[in-house]
This record gives sequence, C-alpha cells and structure tokens, in this order.
Amino acid sequence: MNGNSRATLRLPAVAAAVIALLAAGAGTSYLLMQKWSVSDQRMQDIASPANASSTGTTEQSSAGGSNRSKAPDVPLPDVVVTLSLEAMKRAGIELVPVTRGAGSPAVRIPGTVEPHAYKQVTVTPLVAGRVTRVLVELGDQVRRGQTLVQLFSPELADAQTKYLSAKAELEAHERELDRTTKLVAIGAASRQEMERLHAEHAAKLAGVQSLRSRLVLLGMPAPAIDALSPGVEIGATVDIPAPIAGAITERAVNAGLNVEAAAKLFTLVDLSSVWVVGALYERDFSRVRVGSPASVTTTAYPGVAWRGRVSYIDPQVSADTRTARVRVEVANPRQELRLGMYADIEVAATANRQAAMLPRSAVQSVGDHQMVYVANPTEPGTFTEREVHLGDASGGQVEVVSGVQPGDQVVSKGSFFIRAEVNRRQPKE
Repeated sequence: MNGNSRATLRLPAVAAAVIALLAAGAGTSYLLMQKWSVSDQRMQDIASPANASSTGTTEQSSAGGSNRSKAPDVPLPDVVVTLSLEAMKRAGIELVPVTRGAGSPAVRIPGTVEPHAYKQVTVTPLVAGRVTRVLVELGDQVRRGQTLVQLFSPELADAQTKYLSAKAELEAHERELDRTTKLVAIGAASRQEMERLHAEHAAKLAGVQSLRSRLVLLGMPAPAIDALSPGVEIGATVDIPAPIAGAITERAVNAGLNVEAAAKLFTLVDLSSVWVVGALYERDFSRVRVGSPASVTTTAYPGVAWRGRVSYIDPQVSADTRTARVRVEVANPRQELRLGMYADIEVAATANRQAAMLPRSAVQSVGDHQMVYVANPTEPGTFTEREVHLGDASGGQVEVVSGVQPGDQVVSKGSFFIRAEVNRRQPKE
C-alpha cells in the first residue's frame, strides 16, 4: 500500500471522529441545559410556596388584628401609664378607694307596654260572604255583643232553605204517621207499615236537627232559627258581634270586600290591664321572683306610678343579650298606658347584696366602654387604664359588676389628663 492510499483511508476516519466529537459535545450541552432548567424550576417551586405562605401569614395576621380591634364583645386590654409627681400635681389627680356597700334595693329594667295576650282577640266570621256594612272605626271602644260588621252570605241563605224544606217534610211525615197509627188501631193498616214510618220519621228528625246545628255554626242565633217559617222571608245577612269589650286596634275590612270563613276582620284588645315586658340580666335572676311587687313609670306621665307584680319570667336566656324576658301585669283603668310605650320597671329585690361601689366621677366613657384608672400601690405615679362593667347607680355612687375590687385605689379627679396621655402614647394606625 502506498502513501496516497493511506492518506485516502485516513480522511474518512478523521471525518467520522470529528462528527462523533461534535455529536458528543452537543449531547453534553443539551444534558447540562436540561439539568439547569430543572434545577431552576425546582428553585421556583420551592420559593413560590414560601412566598405564598409568607404572604398568607401576613394577610391573616393583619386580618386577625383588624378583627380584634373591631370586636365589640372583646374587653379592651389594660394600658399602663407612668406619670411624674410634678405631672400628677399639675393634673390635680386625686384617688379614692373602691368600697363595699349594699347594692340597690330594687332592680330597674327598661320595658315596653304590650297588650294583655289573654285579653286580645282576633274577630273572624264563621261564614264566607261579602261585607255590606262596617259599623266601627279603628280605635273605637266597643262592648261585648255589639255588631261590628255585616255580611251578605249566600251560604247562609242556602242553609236556611234546606232547613225549611227538611222541616216541612218532617211535619208532613208526622201527619202521615199519626194517620197510620189510627189505622193500625182499627186494623186497617199493618204494623209493618207503621214501623217503616217510624224509622223514616227518626231519619227525617235527625236531618232537621243536623241542618239546625249547621245554622248555629254559621252564627245564626237560636231565636232567629225558631222564627223561620215558609211564610217568612229568608235573610242572608250575618251580624258579626264583638266577643269581648275592648278597643279596636286593627281593622282589615271595608265594605264590598269578599271574605272567607275565619278571615281576620278586626283585632280587639281589652286595655283595662296591660303587660309591661322587659329584659332581666343574669346577675339579677336571684333577686327577682314571680310575684315580686313592681312599679312602672313613664316619661309621658312624670310622677305617676302603676303598681303591679311580676307575673312571668322566661325560662330561656337569650344567647345574644344574656337576658330573660320578664313581664309585669298592671291595671290600666284610664288607659293611659298605650301599646308600644317605653316604660321603666322597678322590681323590689328579694334580698340586698354587697357590691363594689365607686364614685361616678371615677368612670370615663371611651366609645362603648366604661374605663377607670387604677393606681399601683407599690409604684407611685403608675396607673392602669381598665375596663369595668357597671350596675345600678345610687346617688353619686355606681355599682361595679367587674373590673375592680374593694380596696383598689382609682382616680376620681384628673382622669382626663391620664386618658390624654394614653392617647398620646398609643401608636397611630
């Protein structure tokens, strides 16, 4: 083999080697690029949940903080403020102790005048028909049995016609039965015929009694039923009387209106006695009993008090207000107490109780919250702003249900200066 042939053989080998090297390089580059792409994707996947978690935590914390600041039922946290002795002198701060004293001998409850439910009646017709006359107006006082409205009722007229027809058939049958009885006595008729007539008579008598009961159910009085006869004109007018004496508080009918049986026409209320209903707090449950004497006053009649007794205490407590409905029944002979009026109920408590008391001047209203400023006995000049819940007031003293204890020292004068200091030190949103 000569040199030319060797050169010819090397050239294809070199070309194949070059192509193999290029392919290997391209494959290596492709694999590296894929690895980097997967790695970047994994890093993004890892970073995204973290960011989302961080963002969600921030938003939840913010939302939680917003809910806490706006929740009306959550008590405000205590805030501690320290003043120098010079600042206390400039503010004129004075302290008074929280004392223990007898709670109010009476329980005061806001209430509303409501109708006596056992003396309230809905007037309805016993028969369907068309209203022809309305004889009373809204607010009228009516007596028992007084006609309130008149109806034209075809149903009543039809019932009277059927009653008269059945009554006429019964009378004719009775005459036939009398004749047959005489014929049987002389042997001119059989006993079987008389027994048949007796059975028919019993059936017709029952039919007449049933139709008479129907007229009674339709509201027709007994004297009017007895006066029915073939020669008397049948009336289709129904008078609706007042079932009790009282006042018309609702009217739902006018002349020309077609009404069904049991449709509401009027509401009639006996206002000679009314109910005054209020909300009794849990803390006073042990002090009020059914039968406890009570007095009712209104702003409409200053100096006038209506006496009554607690007639009912609801066994259920409202989940929203933590109160139970209490009812006082009072006489209302002059009808001065009107339905829906606001009233104040004062119930004589069954037993006095000891309670924490402090001056009214020591309490500040901050929005819907009642606040006091309690002095730290071990650190002069240090005060704690604290929310309290108040009870009944008596004179210049007010009962404290929760927040402070007898013996605590609270600020009675100069508390506005401390409140201003609290506002100044609170961070602005």
